[in-house]
Amino acid sequence: MRILLSLILALALAAGVVWVAAGRAAAPAIEITQPGKLVGMDSTLEFTVAAPQGTLTRLEAVLEQGGKTTPLFSLDSPGDADVKQETPERMRVSRPLGKRSVPVLQAGEATVRVSATRSALFGVRSRAAEASRSFQARFTPPRAGVTSSHHFVNFGGAEMVVYRVTPADAQSGVQVGDLFYPGYPASGAGVAGADPSLRVAFFALLHDQDLNTPIYLTARDEAGNQSRSSFEYRVFPRMFRKSRIEITDAFLQRVLPEIVDHAPDLGATLDTPETYAEAFLKVNNDLRRANAELIRSVSAKTAPEFLWHGPFRPLGNASVEAGFADHRTYFYKGREIDQQVHLGYDLAVTVNIPVLAANDGKVLYADYLGIYGNTVILDHGMGIGSLYAHLSSIDVKAGDEVKKEQQLGRSGMTGLAGGDHLHFSMLLQGRPVTSVEWWDPHWIEDRIQRKLREAR
Repeated sequence: MRILLSLILALALAAGVVWVAAGRAAAPAIEITQPGKLVGMDSTLEFTVAAPQGTLTRLEAVLEQGGKTTPLFSLDSPGDADVKQETPERMRVSRPLGKRSVPVLQAGEATVRVSATRSALFGVRSRAAEASRSFQARFTPPRAGVTSSHHFVNFGGAEMVVYRVTPADAQSGVQVGDLFYPGYPASGAGVAGADPSLRVAFFALLHDQDLNTPIYLTARDEAGNQSRSSFEYRVFPRMFRKSRIEITDAFLQRVLPEIVDHAPDLGATLDTPETYAEAFLKVNNDLRRANAELIRSVSAKTAPEFLWHGPFRPLGNASVEAGFADHRTYFYKGREIDQQVHLGYDLAVTVNIPVLAANDGKVLYADYLGIYGNTVILDHGMGIGSLYAHLSSIDVKAGDEVKKEQQLGRSGMTGLAGGDHLHFSMLLQGRPVTSVEWWDPHWIEDRIQRKLREAR
């Protein structure tokens, strides 16, 4: 009898320990990743739930606003939710959240609440968890309107608008076709005392866009509400030159080994004259595109204010060997092998001349860059940049602040260059635009300074 009682007591004690341990088992882990601070007409509810052994007996999401509760999701009724089992223990749930998908949602403060329960002790006990996120529902799109006047866009060139956007925290700028040019605080352009709603945006009609590409002001708030507004502008067409370039074996044997050595991922080989020609096409196409993407990526680190002043300085006493957007057709042994567009100015004086900064700025890049060889890229603020290529040497490094006419390096023939010269480009959000406008003090005065004075 004593043994039996001891056994019963031991079993009861063990059961109690297991019961207590089950009560202390890990509860489901809930993380709400969306929405953010604002919800608009079309937003998203997204959350993850992790449960040990992946056992969930209940999972629900609801909307709470004005004392009312609206179901958004449950395991029994997922509706239009997208449910993904990311791991054996974690699932991700997302569904539309906004006025369009949840009509009862009203403007103002609201809360989403997610609760989950997992079983423990073979379903005898359970562990629950809950997470919530409050947000503001906003359905009115931001308002934006241009305040500057006389906007003239040269094909392949740049222009600037001054505008006002409310609320001031909305993302705004100029849309040109499928390209977006962000706006920056007007105070950063020298409009002292400007309130945050006054903005400045530089935009361009690129050389490869249609002359009738739509251009308009756009604004989007964090809730996803978006608006667009038109403004007056005039586009001036321009014809670009065409040229024929003969590629020789001597040229390929001089330029390709250096370029290929710097681009091991290109997959180019240099064994025979035929492989040299094949490598040239890889360099002139694949590497050229990769270089353009890198330039845009580097240029994204632009300052939100002007770093420059006055007209940009061209290379002194230089002859122009190639212009902006010249269309080039390449021939090898009398046969056409490629076509490309030259996006800059090739400027030549003599061998190894000092290359000076066109304006004040900050060095974003100072290194070898594929077809451009030794290259320096400067940021001048608000998306404006300048590029100096084919240098024989570089005298600055990334992060340096430079002044107008400070030496950046010396001219050379690195990269895909036929002779010693400077390839110079002006950039807008990392995309090349014609340089002659930025060299012209009359253009700087009329297109930029006049509008900023009027804004003051």
